[in-house]
Amino acid sequence: MRPTNAAPLPPAPGLATRRAWLATGALVLLPLAGCVPPIRPVQDRMDRVLDLAQPGARARTLLVLLPGAYDTPQDFIREGFVVAVRERQLPVDLLLLDAHTGYYTSQQIVDRLLNEVVRPAREQGYARIWLVGISLGGYGSLLFTREHADLIDGAFVMAAFLGRRDLPAAIGQAGGLRTWDGQLDGADAHDLALWRWLRERALSPGPQRPPLWIGYGDDDRFVASNRLIAATLPPAQVLVTDGGHAWAPWRRLWDRFLDLRAW
Repeated sequence: MRPTNAAPLPPAPGLATRRAWLATGALVLLPLAGCVPPIRPVQDRMDRVLDLAQPGARARTLLVLLPGAYDTPQDFIREGFVVAVRERQLPVDLLLLDAHTGYYTSQQIVDRLLNEVVRPAREQGYARIWLVGISLGGYGSLLFTREHADLIDGAFVMAAFLGRRDLPAAIGQAGGLRTWDGQLDGADAHDLALWRWLRERALSPGPQRPPLWIGYGDDDRFVASNRLIAATLPPAQVLVTDGGHAWAPWRRLWDRFLDLRAW
């Protein structure tokens, strides 16, 4: 049952109308900031855009999209991420979060996702929840999955930022996650905990739950750290395209992920 303070569900437009709305960023069902300053304060409730597969009802599956450091939900709209889902007529709802850097620097991102997004989504009846994060959003998706793996059904991270580069460099020099000893003097404690968790997953036998998918461009500035994770995953869960840290490669990766129906 939808909570009484939730925004009313909108009527569903036709595909042509929906595409026109998305092209202009007009499909904003909940308030969003109008600009993207270098540093923005956290809000009492993260701003968001909700796009439903069907009018007046919720789908069984929710994909939660987390943007990069200075991106917003409107960027997902402008770059065609929502249209790509709707053109395929996929029975999934999309929640685009304005999870900007303020939620990370204040170390609130995991608790905010838990209490404002994931738990309420379960209470509203979603049977499956996937996190989809780009760059810093990939970092947030992994942080949440590490702490609350039982509450989500999967995560897809693209061109993930994975903290300071000293740790990935040390892991690479050690031969990868499976041969790294889990130590690095002076490493950031949060980054170290995340990489140790990734190492534990890599060393654990059998399929890992929830499943982790990763995608990146072969010229991305975070390609080295992303490859460390990719080397520990089943090949089917690794998507690679040409290009760098930019929207065009991310959109190609998104299209491929949608076509695979991984959720």
